Formats: sequence, structure tokens, C-alpha cells
Amino acid sequence: MTILHPMFAMIALTAVVCCLLLASRVPSIIRHFGRLQGAMHSDELRPRLAKRMRFITDNYNHLFEQPVLFYALAVYLYLSQSSDELQVQLAWGYVALRTLHSFIQLTSNNVSARAVVFIASMMVLLLMVVRSGLNLIAA
Repeated sequence: MTILHPMFAMIALTAVVCCLLLASRVPSIIRHFGRLQGAMHSDELRPRLAKRMRFITDNYNHLFEQPVLFYALAVYLYLSQSSDELQVQLAWGYVALRTLHSFIQLTSNNVSARAVVFIASMMVLLLMVVRSGLNLIAA
């Protein structure tokens, strides 16, 4: 198994949330087609969205924040051929934590639980970055 497997799992998670976003938005877009100017700016639209729809939107946006560093690191590890078994295990741990983060945000949206999972995922990601940097220095 390579570092690309957990990277693809993260991509798949983002695709699932993208499908949820589409499924939650398309009916409203169809219903209001021709009168969509009110949705021109997301900050004006957000307060009018149902709570559940905001959860989906927020999670979708979050999947394009911290995980970007994960994608960049995974590509770096793959191209430099410096990924080892521990990096792959850490990557799977990161994906599992981000999946849990998405599940929490899309269901109860318990911010305290989400914060703990967010911090844990960030620690795993930073550990991966530090290990990569140490390997680069040692090379």
C-alpha cells in the first residue's frame, strides 16, 4: 500500500460531501431558477439556509482547508519516494480523523467533539510534516 491510497480515500470523502452538497442545493436551485440573484454572495445566502444545509456547506469548505496540506504532503512523499510504513499509517489515521470530523459536523455538529477531532487530525498531519522534514535534512 502506498501513500496514494489514503490520499485517494480523502478525495473520496470530499466527493461524498460534494454529492451531499449538490443533493441539498439542486432542488432549491431548480425551485428558484431565474430568481437566484439573492444567492450571489454566500455571506448573504448563509443566514437563509436551513441549519442542516449550513452543516453540509461548512463541512465542504473545511475539506478544502487543512486537507490541502495533506494532499501536498502525500504528493511530495510519493514523488520523493520517501514514504514509509509509518507515514502511510499516519496518513490513514489522518483520513479516519477527518472522516470522523465530517460525520460529527454533518450530524450533531457538536463543536466540542469536532474541536477534539480537529486538533488530533492536525497533530497527526504535523507529525507527518515533521517526519518528512527530518528525513529531508538527514538525506
